[in-house]
Amino acid sequence: MTAYIVDAVRTPRGKARPEGALAALKPQQLVTALIDAMEARGHTPREAEGLLLGSVGQVGAQGGHIALVAKLHAKLDDSAFAISLNNYCVSGLTAIAQAGQMVSSGSAKSVLAGGVEMMSRVAFMADKADYYRDNELEPRARFIPVAVAADRLAEDVGISREELDAVALTSQQRTAAAEGTPLVASRIAVNGLTKEEPARPRTNADFLASLPPAFEPLAEPYADALEGRKIDFRHTIAHAPPMTDGAALALVSASPEGARARIIASVDVGGDPAASLTAGFDAMDRVLAKAGLTLADMDRIEFMEAFAVVIAKFLRDYEVDADKVNVGGGHLAKGHPMGATGAILLSSLLDALDESGGRYGLVVAAGAQGVGAAMIVERLER
Repeated sequence: MTAYIVDAVRTPRGKARPEGALAALKPQQLVTALIDAMEARGHTPREAEGLLLGSVGQVGAQGGHIALVAKLHAKLDDSAFAISLNNYCVSGLTAIAQAGQMVSSGSAKSVLAGGVEMMSRVAFMADKADYYRDNELEPRARFIPVAVAADRLAEDVGISREELDAVALTSQQRTAAAEGTPLVASRIAVNGLTKEEPARPRTNADFLASLPPAFEPLAEPYADALEGRKIDFRHTIAHAPPMTDGAALALVSASPEGARARIIASVDVGGDPAASLTAGFDAMDRVLAKAGLTLADMDRIEFMEAFAVVIAKFLRDYEVDADKVNVGGGHLAKGHPMGATGAILLSSLLDALDESGGRYGLVVAAGAQGVGAAMIVERLER
């Protein structure tokens, strides 16, 4: 049995600040707004048999089983299951992949899946997990902030400051150019927010070159995990995805009727925790092999800009047409609502495929400590 994506929608991303455009809302309100939008687009999301929702900070406003809270707020049927999951920054894509597996196995006919993160309400590392400071683990397994891991990776693989600046500028320019085009057709206005609030459309190369490296202070408490290594810090605030509020959902179904795309293959992988952000590459290689396809077969690619080093490495080290990658801009400009990111990327991919008339699309996402996920979809004519 095959799994189809009937529709995929996303909110704009709001700044994770008290004055941010989405900050007055609660996470379940973002999810409900997307379900309402799907209904307005002619679908039946409230007939889904369950809701799978990724969220990284599952405390405070996102605690208490956020998928269940969202289910109740959106008035899904009492019989619908609700599952909250945390797979760090790939959570939203993992949720959609698991929904696809439920549908393709016959255990459900339709499932809502995606993610939500409101970093204005639940800050990064707000769960205060013991793991973040656990010195009993061997050094390579200890937690290291992603920003520090990104600078370590840039040094290890030889990505220069100039390369980081170049991909950050492209992300901002493409984000600005996408406004008002079909590339944002599935982005749903919420609370009056109609654009990506963190985007800086006037960014230029001189401004980027003037910024100092930003993340050396984050490394100091993790000196033991870094085993005394001195890092050549290169990433500035412009090379990091802004912290944001946002959500995205997909309606996954066993029926192709009215569907936008078919799930060809999906994978979740683990990777070297010491290399942190590299597991997305492993996930991409595996999903392409699983589907029997290559990067050249992909008409559009959404490759998560999990710090500038990752997208710079992808464009440098792989034979890929850069004009097919993140055509509407990426996380460096728009922001990274962690648990929602994978689902946002999928929604963006479907818009990019529709806009281009392409057939195959690829989503790649990565997270801290060796977390990765990827999915290939085939666009359907409607």
